[in-house]
Amino acid sequence: MDLSEVIVIIPALNEEQALPQVIRDLKARGLNQIRVVDNGSSDRTAEVASLAGAEVLFEARRGYGQACWTGYQELPEHVKWVLFCDADGSDAMEDLPLLLAEAEEHEFVLGNRRASIEGRRVMTPVQNFGNGLATTLIRWGWGFAYQDLGPMRLIRREALLKLGMKDRGFGWTVEMQVRAVEEGLRIKEVAVGYHPRQGGRSKISGTLRGSFQAGSIILSTLGVLYFKKMTDTFEVKKVCPVLGGILILLGAWWMSGQGEFNKPGVVPVFLQGAGLMGLGLMLSWSVRSMSLVWFWLVAVLARLLLLPMVPGDDIWRYLWEGAIQNQGYNPYLLAPASELLEGLRTDWWSWINHREITAIYPPLTQLGFRILAWIAPTVLVFKLAFIAADLVVCWLLQRRFGRGAGLIYAWNPLVLYSFAGGGHYDSWMILAVTCAWLLWERQDGKGVGLFLVAGLMGCGVALKYVCAPLLAWMLWEAGRKWGWRKSGGMALVSTLPFLIAALMLPGLGEMSWKEWIPRDFAQYARSAEFVPHYLEGVWEESKRMNQIFLPVVLVLVLWRLWRSRSLAYFAEEFWLLLLLLSPIIHAWYFTWALPFAVATRNLGWRLVSVSGFVYFMLQDRVARGDLSWKLTELERLVLWLPLILGFVGWRYLRRKSTEAEL
Repeated sequence: MDLSEVIVIIPALNEEQALPQVIRDLKARGLNQIRVVDNGSSDRTAEVASLAGAEVLFEARRGYGQACWTGYQELPEHVKWVLFCDADGSDAMEDLPLLLAEAEEHEFVLGNRRASIEGRRVMTPVQNFGNGLATTLIRWGWGFAYQDLGPMRLIRREALLKLGMKDRGFGWTVEMQVRAVEEGLRIKEVAVGYHPRQGGRSKISGTLRGSFQAGSIILSTLGVLYFKKMTDTFEVKKVCPVLGGILILLGAWWMSGQGEFNKPGVVPVFLQGAGLMGLGLMLSWSVRSMSLVWFWLVAVLARLLLLPMVPGDDIWRYLWEGAIQNQGYNPYLLAPASELLEGLRTDWWSWINHREITAIYPPLTQLGFRILAWIAPTVLVFKLAFIAADLVVCWLLQRRFGRGAGLIYAWNPLVLYSFAGGGHYDSWMILAVTCAWLLWERQDGKGVGLFLVAGLMGCGVALKYVCAPLLAWMLWEAGRKWGWRKSGGMALVSTLPFLIAALMLPGLGEMSWKEWIPRDFAQYARSAEFVPHYLEGVWEESKRMNQIFLPVVLVLVLWRLWRSRSLAYFAEEFWLLLLLLSPIIHAWYFTWALPFAVATRNLGWRLVSVSGFVYFMLQDRVARGDLSWKLTELERLVLWLPLILGFVGWRYLRRKSTEAEL
């Protein structure tokens, strides 16, 4: 290969320490045409590059891709090849001849740092994971098995111009590799070494924030490229989920910095992000099947984007109750404001809600908090635990009902906010209930499967009492189908999660039955309610009698339990009745029904996944000094009517469709 036809492009930002040696190494191997693109350095990068014999270009617009793009503009006519490499001395120049040797038969040659144990060892765990994930996604989406996103790459000039590079940031490398596949270039990866950085500080792998940003950029770049690939085929059924996914990601990014609801003006911006995600969800409703890579790319990245969001105030109670258990105190006996716990107060203690109230969460939930607090009493650890359960639910639902239906949950704005953004633990209960439900569907009354189902649903109850009617339905149906003796055995098994977790509570012997009863605020508190609000309009005394709604719920549940033969349909009806009659409603309560909506595709639950965000207008009013905690009439109708009308209308249409088939 004629080395006079090769030009080297080196993007550089504050690399004065390592850059001179990089230039000398290149010259020692016969590469004398070297362009260093100073991307706004504050040190002597440009000066040392010039002294070492390189041509220096200046590009004030920051961005790795921007610097690379500037570097190959206005190339001399005799240049036929462009070599990109890094300025930090990490590229193994001794292996450069291996790349040059492949130029005769290939148009695009890349150095593969991950081909050797030594190379993988030098790369950080984040780099290894990110490169592996990105190349896997490229293989799934474009069918080409790259091994690395290495910075040392040789490409024919005509091929580079043919790619029409658009990215001007850190997505440059992944865009080049994807576009090379799309344009049918002859591609070759060559095993090369990799050295520790020789000076300066990494802009990407040197910090957790930089690594997170780089990963987000790479994944979003792949998403945009995949969207373009789909739109180029003019297949609307493929375009809708891709566009929907992009809107989900944009909405999550927009929402992620808007979690401090106590500040006036935050909620309206938060709702803009929710609106983008809602539009993205609705675009996906017509989808029956879709790419595995796109399903998970959006599901995972959206949750990662929301992970840094300021959580809801419930999480501070989770951290507190877990932490004091590890100090030997019982959260059912001692409220956060207790003087006995004054020495344990943390910097965030004042953020705990209802500090004068003792614990209300069931014992298995408390055990979960205790374990997480033992690992580390931080928001990040708790959120990751909630997201992990949430992603397992995504996997179970898409595996059972298909990726198209699974989007109802996996890309759902309320789900995304509630667990990744708001940090609510309800995903644990949803996981237990979903596992029990899907396993129930496979039972024939033989073996130990029914007892495993009972144990899983018992976990759900021991995590959140509210799902007890689902367990009751299972026991009733099991008794009706396979005998009451077996049903009784299931009932006993279902109590084990509660009992085991309760026995692990510190100071259990000091508790009485009164500690298990909901606290006073549950008797009169109101929040975004529907039926109780309108009852209050004709019977004012009812606003301090929340307990009157419990027997009504029980009667209606028993009626539906008697009539329903499908757990999915019973669960949907139960959640609807409960939420309509409940005096206390929070937006994340609507997520309880969403796994079942994946099976039924009920329009009401899909619509409330968007309209449910009206709830946050309550937070906006509190931030502005209005402590009434009441929605306006219009807001209340906008929140509830989509659920009610969508639910009833969908059921009616399904029934008519079934009658027509018969």
